[in-house]
Amino acid sequence: MPDGGSGSIRPGTGSDSGPADGSLLPRGAMLAALGVVSFSLTFPGTAWGLESFGPWTLVSLRIALSALIAGALLLGQRVPFPDRAHWPGLAVVAVGSLIGFPLLTTIALQTSTTSHAAVVIGLLPLATAALGAVRTGRRPSRAFWAAALAGAAVVAAFTVQQSGGALSAGDVYLFAALLVCAAAYVEGGRLASVMPGWHVVGWALVLCLPFALVGAAVALAYEPWRLTAHGVAGLLWLAAGSNFFGLYVWYRGLAAIGVPKASQLQLAQPLLTLLWSVLLLGEHLSPAAPLAAVGVLVCIAVTQRARS
Repeated sequence: MPDGGSGSIRPGTGSDSGPADGSLLPRGAMLAALGVVSFSLTFPGTAWGLESFGPWTLVSLRIALSALIAGALLLGQRVPFPDRAHWPGLAVVAVGSLIGFPLLTTIALQTSTTSHAAVVIGLLPLATAALGAVRTGRRPSRAFWAAALAGAAVVAAFTVQQSGGALSAGDVYLFAALLVCAAAYVEGGRLASVMPGWHVVGWALVLCLPFALVGAAVALAYEPWRLTAHGVAGLLWLAAGSNFFGLYVWYRGLAAIGVPKASQLQLAQPLLTLLWSVLLLGEHLSPAAPLAAVGVLVCIAVTQRARS
């Protein structure tokens, strides 16, 4: 943990990161994969949450609860404030992955099924890798890009087929969510290489807390709500699972194995989301799912072995 008032550490010296050698690749990949599993439950959790709350209420409460968890941990650990130079990056993480993506996808899920919305996640790894290359100056190999494009194509084709091939009214929100989330992942991965990953998530959430509290107070006054078991479970998962735990392990993974490789693990996320949508929401899954799963896993294997 950093000492003094800087809140930053040298790359590779924090408890959440380390030297970029092969010994950390399996552990980093496992952390990123755990984040993907957590994120895959976000859409089903949102669908459950919408049973009890309106979209603005659900997003505001989700952020407020996760920010209170993060603030309590930061205070309990006596974590110093980050360097002033890190706050713009933390703001990008907050606006992109903690406010923009949840709000835009929650609005979209009022008119889209979880299987249709999964097309956003299918294209997110490619967008993250592209923005990461621009932001960091790293240029993945041609084999990496070929496998990434192939994986994105498989996921996009599968999810569009799942939705019947028609675009929904929520697609504008979904593609906007894709862009802001990719930017947040890239910036969060950069920050997680110089400070512990949970500090990145924690301080970004703390930045959101004042806005979330005001938003929740206004939304609760204007949107109807009624508590149900599904609604409460969905809200609690979104706050503690997706917003805090998922981002915590995800940014640790990004710092350990790099944005390009970690982002391609998310190719499996839409297929996991479709699985949860069947088990938790009762949606029907296409017989093409196993073929798509095999195709995606092959593409992930290639990206993990390709030079980046």
